[in-house]
Amino acid sequence: MAADPAPALSEVLRQLAEVVGQYEAEAPFTDGHDRWSLYRAALDTPAVLPLLFDAVSLEPDGPLASGVVGNVLERVPEDEREQWVQILPPNVRAFSARRARELGVLASLEEGGVPADAVGELIGGWSDWLQLRAVRATSDKEVLHVVSQMGRTKAIRRAATEALQRR
Repeated sequence: MAADPAPALSEVLRQLAEVVGQYEAEAPFTDGHDRWSLYRAALDTPAVLPLLFDAVSLEPDGPLASGVVGNVLERVPEDEREQWVQILPPNVRAFSARRARELGVLASLEEGGVPADAVGELIGGWSDWLQLRAVRATSDKEVLHVVSQMGRTKAIRRAATEALQRR
């Protein structure tokens, strides 16, 4: 049987549950699955992000906290992402740190701030996730051409080729 969460976390979880309409009597949040369910509900309620931040900062399950932060990063402004990454324990921070950087690259692509020659130099270091999202984020034909030629997987190259054909 899982142990009860620490008192400080229990209080934040109680507040979160109340705001999102889940009540502690229904789930005591001793189990990570119950907390994940609550965190997922909170992700859909932007007004509770400060409470969610507090909960994640107290969350003893590092991978669970990392999963929440990974989901939050696309929902918060760029200038808040680093705060979310830093609340994670160092041993689970790498994925979220990378995702925060990738979201910055996507924003630059959407704004036309990454020229095709730079994409050609950088694409090898991009995750498959970023390469696929880059296809959706840009309308720059030259960038799409680079991805269609240099994308890591056949699916990425095909998506870029199809995007080129639509433009």
